[in-house]
Amino acid sequence: MTDHSDKPSGDSLVEVCGLVVRYGGIAAVQGVDLRIGAGEAVAIVGPNGAGKTSLLSAIAGIVRPSAGTVEVSGRPLAGLALSDVVRQGIALVPEGRNIFGSLTVMENLRLGATPRRDASVAADIDRVFADFPILGERRDQPAGQLSGGEQQMLAIARAMLSKPRLLMLDEPSLGLAPTIVDKVYELLGQIRAQGVALLVVEQNAARAFALADRACVMSRGVFTLTGTPEEIGRHEAFDAAYFGVAMTPTAGAA
Repeated sequence: MTDHSDKPSGDSLVEVCGLVVRYGGIAAVQGVDLRIGAGEAVAIVGPNGAGKTSLLSAIAGIVRPSAGTVEVSGRPLAGLALSDVVRQGIALVPEGRNIFGSLTVMENLRLGATPRRDASVAADIDRVFADFPILGERRDQPAGQLSGGEQQMLAIARAMLSKPRLLMLDEPSLGLAPTIVDKVYELLGQIRAQGVALLVVEQNAARAFALADRACVMSRGVFTLTGTPEEIGRHEAFDAAYFGVAMTPTAGAA
């Protein structure tokens, strides 16, 4: 990989240094370095069990790292409550979406705005309904009655109501029909155009690479390849790395 692939394409927004996540005696993430520039899109791909979800969870403050640091604009996130991590501009759409099925669409959206302290929440929700008419039509329906694709749109909209600077998504295309995946990635492109940085963990490498400025292949808790999507896609070791065959980790930050 070339040197420029190891650096964010804009000013550094998030810096992860030497991150380790352990569950008992098992290290799910082993000394990962990652830098994300403001407005940059980064994709992480790799086999199941590679540590991708644990990495996102640690950045979001859901899981406490065993070692290493996460900083946003130079401010360490260690010790912050989840709501304060969100106020620093970090939002996560988890795998499975975590929609509250018994709550209405409107109630789910309002939960996304809970950490905010400004008076423009109602206007932002109206904007969500303008952008996603189906959510507006179903605002008073239980979210559990939405289709999988509609729930994914709701999950993304709910996360965006926190006004993140970095939006992280864990497997956003999982279980969705190809036409719905198209709509999800069209939405992510629009979000990126607003200047929001994206960190996308994805099983569908082709879709993630088409969106991303940089990409990382993760296996067994480390990044085994980093670079631009074009560099990684044509790398002779990509298939082995993507499917989890043991490789030598890449040196330096991603």
